[in-house]
Amino acid sequence: MNHCIMKKALYLAVIGIVLFTACSKKLHPIAIPPVAASEIPVAHAATAMIIMDGYGNTLTPLNKIPVEANIKTDYSKTVRAFTPNEIANLKYRYQTVPPRILYVPDMYTLKSLRGLYCVYKKKFWYWKKEDGLFYLDETYYK
Repeated sequence: MNHCIMKKALYLAVIGIVLFTACSKKLHPIAIPPVAASEIPVAHAATAMIIMDGYGNTLTPLNKIPVEANIKTDYSKTVRAFTPNEIANLKYRYQTVPPRILYVPDMYTLKSLRGLYCVYKKKFWYWKKEDGLFYLDETYYK
């Protein structure tokens, strides 16, 4: 009988401790102060020029690109539009079809082991190719 009373007392003590610790905590999370902007330069509309959209339309002709870019490639013949399946995949995953090719000034790019890159709209990564233009990373549509 003494053993049964000790079990009940221990059980009540454990429940009391759990209730005390659960009720003594704040119910609302602590407000986290805003964090400084990321170190990754983000290409905005004012800093990046959309050369070709995902549907294959040329939005910026070659003669409108700054001369210092030194771009000589006819990108309208080297790059195709996304396939219908790729467009459906992009719309489903990202709710948008990102541009296929960008021109980004060097001051808005970063360097990694893979090469120069930029991040467009904080979502899409573009990699610089030999022709000086930035192409959407293949992981988005493959």
